[in-house]
Amino acid sequence: MSMADSKKLGPTGGAEFDFEESDMKTKVQWAAPALTLMFLSIVAVTGDEPKAESKPAPDQFRVKFECSCGDFVVEVNREWAPNGVDRFHDLVSQGFYNECRFFRVVPGFVVQFGMNGDPAVHAKWQDAVIKDDKVTQSNKRGYITFASRGPDTRTSQVFINFDDNERLDGLGFAPFGKVVEGMDVVDKINAQYGQKPDQGLITEKGNEYLKSEFPKMDFVKKATILKAESTDKAK
Repeated sequence: MSMADSKKLGPTGGAEFDFEESDMKTKVQWAAPALTLMFLSIVAVTGDEPKAESKPAPDQFRVKFECSCGDFVVEVNREWAPNGVDRFHDLVSQGFYNECRFFRVVPGFVVQFGMNGDPAVHAKWQDAVIKDDKVTQSNKRGYITFASRGPDTRTSQVFINFDDNERLDGLGFAPFGKVVEGMDVVDKINAQYGQKPDQGLITEKGNEYLKSEFPKMDFVKKATILKAESTDKAK
């Protein structure tokens, strides 16, 4: 689906989409705008076995993403979406986002990432969903939000809004932070592959598939939580 088509879909417009979940193909019927945000959301992380609930994160912190196209910094606020922030802090702390590819880039809409490149790691977290948060912020340009495949199904995939996408607010997509440095870097993430990558194959083969079929795809080299002193200097 093109971006133009997705923008045409209003509250009464319906469309059917397929997405891969494990080995089963599921058809999902939604009557809502921006339907392309219905996708498989998968968590994968090294270390301990996944838990549905993460330990409470700091009230506010910053994460630096060092990427193939440059660096950007996200400021996270637990007050906005506590469940999402706790999970995000957990994932970053365990190095989950390192080497994650920006597998879905829709100019004027969103850039999406958060599928671990190691299928074995992904398998540990496939069902580690977290409960939804109330939407307290709007999906404005530069705001970061967890993806989902329906109510209470968030895991690890996140997206950054390229534009103001307020229509997503009513669908339950709750922003938990925003890009405070390097939005120009986010804007130049390679969009040549659009939505071509198959999430089922990413699940099955991980980065082996993405590197082979989409060699110019940008990716996160490393994501780290900045220390308080680094955060203070950044302000």
